[in-house]
Amino acid sequence: MKWMEDELALLAGASLERSLRDTVPVPGRAGYAVRGERRLLNLSSNDYLGLSQHPAILEAIRQSLPAEGGGAGASRLVTGNRSPYSRLEEALAAWQNREAALVFANGYMANCGVIQAVVGRGDAVFSDRLNHASIVDGIVLSRAEHARYRHNDMEHLRQLLHKHRDKRRKLIVTDAVFSMDGDRAPLRELVELKREYGANLMVDEAHSGGIYGERGEGLCSELGLGDEVDIHMGTFSKSFGVYGAYVCGSRTLIRWLVNKARPLIYSTALPPSILAGISTALELVQTERWRRDKLVASCLLFRSSLSAAGFHVGHGDSPIVPVIIGDNDRALRFSEALEENGIAAVAIRPPTVPDGTARIRFSLSADHSEAELTDAVSVICRLGLEFGVLNR
Repeated sequence: MKWMEDELALLAGASLERSLRDTVPVPGRAGYAVRGERRLLNLSSNDYLGLSQHPAILEAIRQSLPAEGGGAGASRLVTGNRSPYSRLEEALAAWQNREAALVFANGYMANCGVIQAVVGRGDAVFSDRLNHASIVDGIVLSRAEHARYRHNDMEHLRQLLHKHRDKRRKLIVTDAVFSMDGDRAPLRELVELKREYGANLMVDEAHSGGIYGERGEGLCSELGLGDEVDIHMGTFSKSFGVYGAYVCGSRTLIRWLVNKARPLIYSTALPPSILAGISTALELVQTERWRRDKLVASCLLFRSSLSAAGFHVGHGDSPIVPVIIGDNDRALRFSEALEENGIAAVAIRPPTVPDGTARIRFSLSADHSEAELTDAVSVICRLGLEFGVLNR
């Protein structure tokens, strides 16, 4: 395996090698974490509503264990489909005002499973260049033609749709909120184009579910476009604070996925205790509106403060606030300095983001207080000056 050592040396030399580090949660405080002996303000988690430490979710999981056991023991199509699945899927369909829903083990499996089930050879998938890797991999697995349009460039998408107008099936797929930039997809324009060219539209609400909408349904619902989205996907690992993913749509779509989505068919079902936690989280997402309100205020404060200080901050109103550094090594050193000053904020580098756009990806939680974020901004600004990210 000498070639691996050689390639790893190249990665290390370009400040692109990754490694695993232990991180310990702080009981009762979703907005904090511990690494080594240092307690850190956690500005790298996707626990947007701060639900991962919610007592009701933990209690639901605990109560489920004696009756249901530690694992499902089989795939859903064998003996792993316990009753908590049907109850959760009915609740999800009602929440999204759709005919049916289907729970997957995680978002990666959901995207890969759905895309390879609904398109194949002779079809075309139109995908934003900044879509999540799980979408890209799903398209590759489908063997459909992959037509990538420039980020949020609807004229480029129109050109590609026209070029492939004679394809058997056409699927447009996009993140609702992009995971590394924190900006929104132009969903209204996407709906117009899918109508014009007879395409289906799939929207990944992983980073917008729980945050937008009257009951946290997501960005599609907030914009009144829920009925226009053919395939609605979301996750339970971010705003819900648990684990897993779901797909909502027509009964026909869900029946088809049960028969054709390979990650669902060939994977062991989620542990029933996790389903109990998800069901409780779904109730909390809908009823504890104050979490969304607090998160919105925190996002405005944090983003505007960093922008006013002179940082290159991405556009958007989501909890994802990227500060573009550019150079890989400087981004790594900036992240290390933040940790030394009590802040967990990871450097994101290629290939996760385009070359030359290495960044610190800050992500906020409803568990963060205004004072904690204000103090964090002061630290970030001081280090920005030290590292030459800000001009004096």
